[in-house]
Amino acid sequence: MKSFDQITPPVSQATVEGIRKRNNIGDIGTASIREIKKLVDEIESEAGIRFIRMEMGIPGIPAAEIGVKAEIAALERGVAAIYPDIHGIAPLKTEISRFVKNFMNIDVSPVGCLPTVGSMQGAFASFLTVNRLYENKGTTLFIDPGFPVHKQQLKVLNQPFESFDVYNYRGEKLRSKLESILSKGHISSILYSNPNNPSWICFTDEELSIIGEMANKYKIVVLEDLAYFAMDFRKDLSKPGTPPFQASVANYTDNWVLFISSSKAFSYAGQRIGMLVISDNLFNTSFPYLKNFYSSESFGHAMIFGTLYALSSGTSHSAQYALAAILKEVNDGNFDFVEVVKEYGKKAQIMKKLFTDNGFYMVYDKDVDQPIADGFYFTIAYPGMDGQELIRRLVHYGISAISLAITGSERTEGLRACVSLVKRDQFPDLEERLKKFHRDHQ
Repeated sequence: MKSFDQITPPVSQATVEGIRKRNNIGDIGTASIREIKKLVDEIESEAGIRFIRMEMGIPGIPAAEIGVKAEIAALERGVAAIYPDIHGIAPLKTEISRFVKNFMNIDVSPVGCLPTVGSMQGAFASFLTVNRLYENKGTTLFIDPGFPVHKQQLKVLNQPFESFDVYNYRGEKLRSKLESILSKGHISSILYSNPNNPSWICFTDEELSIIGEMANKYKIVVLEDLAYFAMDFRKDLSKPGTPPFQASVANYTDNWVLFISSSKAFSYAGQRIGMLVISDNLFNTSFPYLKNFYSSESFGHAMIFGTLYALSSGTSHSAQYALAAILKEVNDGNFDFVEVVKEYGKKAQIMKKLFTDNGFYMVYDKDVDQPIADGFYFTIAYPGMDGQELIRRLVHYGISAISLAITGSERTEGLRACVSLVKRDQFPDLEERLKKFHRDHQ
């Protein structure tokens, strides 16, 4: 492999190293998403180069106008001066329930449909509550790869977790892998994302049924992260009340909590409004051990008046009206939100080819026996480098991403690339930089 003395990348080693040290960032190869963002922000400013930014999963599409108008109207009515109910405004709870029925074919009462300060708060609240249901069972199992910050949340909470990379355990193989872990009796919750961040694999109904079966057998709550709701573009998931539906473990167990984000599907990331959806069965179940932490042993009561009350005492009042308006239009069939976000898949198809034409290869390339879908993320690697070395070098070419090593992936040769912030007018720059990178390293 050539040293930096033998190549002349667009951004010098002195520039990158100076900014890295100034910001107390350790190894760029293992830096967090936000650390990479900070590094790139300053490189762009100092070096005067516009980066191909693939490090953060930020929406690259304008916010749903329906929501913006509804939120402005709510603010003008004076809701900013009024505390919202912790459990959410009635119109939003109703529309969340309708949304889950229309696009997942799952029945859930509005009482268990809760607004949260983004899906991140929903996950944090779930860890706090779910991992306290039993005295001797409080470990979360991550089916990886996954969103790194979920593990950071558990570290902050000082709660234990385990994980495994699912790539080699697809289909029926998942059953024996889960059995080998869950049979020890210490796992209280399982978390995964579907579609998956970062690999973009999508669990099949067979795999979801296995997870549900294991949850029932071992009394485990499944935490299903649906941040990229209906974004498996190989299927048309856009028609309310019409199959196919968003795949979910909720078809196979009654012990589930869903995290549904408004950030990606509706591009409403800035207002930090998400949906925490709890199955009717779990919401109404009593767990005596909860009384050690909450005033009630009822799961739903503990979640709302214990955990969510303590975390934020409610979610932005005006943003709730925004999300309620968006969901109503979606539920009524007047707003095809899936058609809007298909742009991510179209960009991914183009960007993947630019990488593979210049010596890169896809890390997670198969979804069981199908090619991986084009969507919000894809994973890349370059021969002869691990992921940490690859990102260290790519930043010198004005390209940013994150290492798969921080996602729980065992495929440490790779990077996660997000398409959302890359504009189509940057494709020529991306192609030229990849060509130069390949010339310098092949």
